[in-house]
Amino acid sequence: MSMPYYVSPEQLMKDRADYARKGISRGRSVVVVQYADGVLFVSENPSQALHKVSEIYDRIAFAAVGRYNEFENLRIAGVRLADMRGYAYDRRDVTGRGLANAYAQTLGTIFSSGGEKPYEVEIFVAEIGDAAADDQVYRLTYDGQVADEHDWAVMGGENDVVAAYLSEHYVAGSDLPTALRLAAGALGHGQDSDRVIPASDLEVAVLDRTRSQQRKFARVLGGRLAELLGPRETPSTEAPEPATTGTTGTAGTAGTTGPTEPPVSPVSPVSPGSDEPPIAPPP
Repeated sequence: MSMPYYVSPEQLMKDRADYARKGISRGRSVVVVQYADGVLFVSENPSQALHKVSEIYDRIAFAAVGRYNEFENLRIAGVRLADMRGYAYDRRDVTGRGLANAYAQTLGTIFSSGGEKPYEVEIFVAEIGDAAADDQVYRLTYDGQVADEHDWAVMGGENDVVAAYLSEHYVAGSDLPTALRLAAGALGHGQDSDRVIPASDLEVAVLDRTRSQQRKFARVLGGRLAELLGPRETPSTEAPEPATTGTTGTAGTAGTTGPTEPPVSPVSPVSPGSDEPPIAPPP
């Protein structure tokens, strides 16, 4: 009778973490930026039906990267939990912190369980308050860890490259167009070259505290998105033409700086010491 292989708990957890991280890194990044009037979510997502950013409750939004079916199950569970809590108690009792704790327990239990694979997802839970200082953004990883983010955050894809760009260019208290252009530029920033992501390939949503409605979540689409992005230049990849530094010069060519040959006289010059008159050229 063969004996089963033994795997230490440390190695098992490491293998499960590596498996989840590889799945998450294959997705495109999601950027969250806090601006003067709320929280902005931007992701590169060409699909018009499968959203990475969604509404959970009045002032709470959800964003995720990774396997769509897994984070969609988490989103639906969060919506149900928020609705039940708001109905049983009060709408003010539904908070981003409470949802983040519920998600952390679910992800931690799945990651620690040996009966199923870990979820290949990372999620953001954001809630806006009456002032910018009251805004909250929570980041939850595949193993249930919770981090409180400030100013900006990124997950999925080449998150290190995108985070370096945001860290260098972020300005606190900026308006929505500035924050949107910053996020779009960060998503298009790469290690080797930059690119301009078309507006049709961007999924953009906001939690806007200035909205008069009770629900503060709104998607930015179509002409409104193009207006906020403004004109954008495609990064040039062509090498500049070398400056003209000719040495011979050509008559009638502009920009030449080299010396030109003296004009030839129609009359042959007189040799030094010669008494003969100059000879005219033949007709």
